[in-house]
Amino acid sequence: MVEQTANATAGQTEAGPEVETKADATAKRIYSEVGFPYIDLEQALTLAQAINEHAGGSCHDKELAAWLNQSSDGGTYKARRSAARMFGLIDIQAGTLTLTALGRDACDRVKGRAAVAAAFLNPELYRILYDDLGGHALPPPPAIERRIEQAGVSPKQKERARQAFQKSAIFAGYIDQTTGRFVRPGNGAQPQNDQPDESKDKNKGGGGSGDGGSDGLMLDPLLIELLRKVPKKDEGWDAAKRVRWFRTFAMNVSQIYDDDDNPVELDIKVSRTPTDDSQPK
Repeated sequence: MVEQTANATAGQTEAGPEVETKADATAKRIYSEVGFPYIDLEQALTLAQAINEHAGGSCHDKELAAWLNQSSDGGTYKARRSAARMFGLIDIQAGTLTLTALGRDACDRVKGRAAVAAAFLNPELYRILYDDLGGHALPPPPAIERRIEQAGVSPKQKERARQAFQKSAIFAGYIDQTTGRFVRPGNGAQPQNDQPDESKDKNKGGGGSGDGGSDGLMLDPLLIELLRKVPKKDEGWDAAKRVRWFRTFAMNVSQIYDDDDNPVELDIKVSRTPTDDSQPK
């Protein structure tokens, strides 16, 4: 089986080359048959934004890597650049990276929401998963990984592919916060990147470890992304939005930790403080 060159290069560089003969490689290695990014959409977008902010639309590898505080020869940078191209945000020609029309729109405050939603469906694997799972709540991670493997991803890469897929889906607004269904957002749906500036700066750094950038929390990346949506104390958090968030979080905890035959269902609702003339509702 043959994997797209960009994926194979990024994957081998980040994981480290295996020491084996050519004969061993032919016998042992199983490459993916379907294109997919190793880096999530949010990190790919920050790469496009760096091109837009620093160069107005086009730059060279070494310049961009320096702006991102990464090495142009490093596996993390190459995987991030490859992801940006798979999402349709950039074109690459002879070491020059240029924003596509979609990439420019994704960096635009007005057009960005719809552009990010469109970019999510550009990777081949994500289109397959959306055709297969769209309109329904995503199954638990092991089930997603089985479908990813069935789509043509190497068994050794299915977990990483699943993590990038779920983080990208949340960021692009494809996980409905009310129902938890995997569905394309309307044009007005906002990519879930409205974090405080210091959080955005942290994400623009050397990321790409594949563990969700969770500040030491050993949680599934899907839960990490939802936790990032909790607003600051001084910003307030009204009851209706809080209930929707907790329902979404509880549903995804169930998807991750429960088996298909014995899911845990939680009843989350708002209760007013009991008084003489009021009852919880």
